[in-house]
Amino acid sequence: MQSNSKIYVAGHRGMVGSAIVRELQRQGYTNIITRTHAELDLTRQEAVEKFFAEERPEYVFLAAAKVGGIVANQSALADFMYDNMILEMNVIHAAWKNGCKKLEFLGSSCIYPRMAPQPMPESCLLTSELEKTNEAYALAKISGLKYCEFLNRQYDTDYISVMPTNLYGPNDNYHPEHSHVLPALIRRFHEAKVEGKESVTCWGDGSPLREFLYVDDLANLCVFLMNNYSGRSESDNKHGQRSPDYMATVNAGTGKELTIKALTELVAKVVGYTGRIEWDTTRPNGTPRKLLDVSKATKLGWIYKTELEDGIRLAYEDFLNNPMRAER
Repeated sequence: MQSNSKIYVAGHRGMVGSAIVRELQRQGYTNIITRTHAELDLTRQEAVEKFFAEERPEYVFLAAAKVGGIVANQSALADFMYDNMILEMNVIHAAWKNGCKKLEFLGSSCIYPRMAPQPMPESCLLTSELEKTNEAYALAKISGLKYCEFLNRQYDTDYISVMPTNLYGPNDNYHPEHSHVLPALIRRFHEAKVEGKESVTCWGDGSPLREFLYVDDLANLCVFLMNNYSGRSESDNKHGQRSPDYMATVNAGTGKELTIKALTELVAKVVGYTGRIEWDTTRPNGTPRKLLDVSKATKLGWIYKTELEDGIRLAYEDFLNNPMRAER
């Protein structure tokens, strides 16, 4: 990308999209296109096609998505599948139709099987069944990844996919029912501290292992890959043909994991909550372990910068400075 390249960031108000915009601006890119949901509903095909025909962005970061934690995923299965599948298909198809040079699709580590080998390599996709608690979201994201892959194979496009681990950081969602585990813990411990509660109850038994990546580190990787990683060049074999099983996908993570129990203790420490932490074992744990194999990103020359405790402190500061985020 050149500094004046026309770059569209879909989902720029979300945690990931806003981080990508910050990173692009930090690196000196000056021609960034954004649209709010009110200005452009990505689930409306005609509106999306009109936008791309008029703007004709050269590069697209597809970070728009309907997201949520276990409760949200289980209570709105159809909504999560439909909204995510329709918006990503609209954007990817319109980008291809209007000659976009390169598109980067943002997925999620939940696309990988529930009992995938650990750490999970990109190649384990679709090798066994998915985790049921977020199956609808995962199926939608797999469809977006595969559509990019099939466009590459059929039309020689250069569309790539990034599969992040659990994310957190500025502009996160702290809703009491619809947020992911780390922001939910920040809110819960903060409120317990303010209200002087003697104990906080968390879901499950604390045994699942999880990996967390600070969102600004992900944004740095996203821009790095757009400039340094080509699915097209790496997928050509010695005969100049594209391998039918090649995926232009890169995992995004730290390569480090900790138990949910250890995470809760770390969040409580950062927030300053000193009461008891109890566990409701009638609630679901979710996938037992989710650690990404990040060797592909490492070989490309990228590594994360923000350690977990430092990132949680930055996230908590953002939460304190933006109280309205707790209502989303």
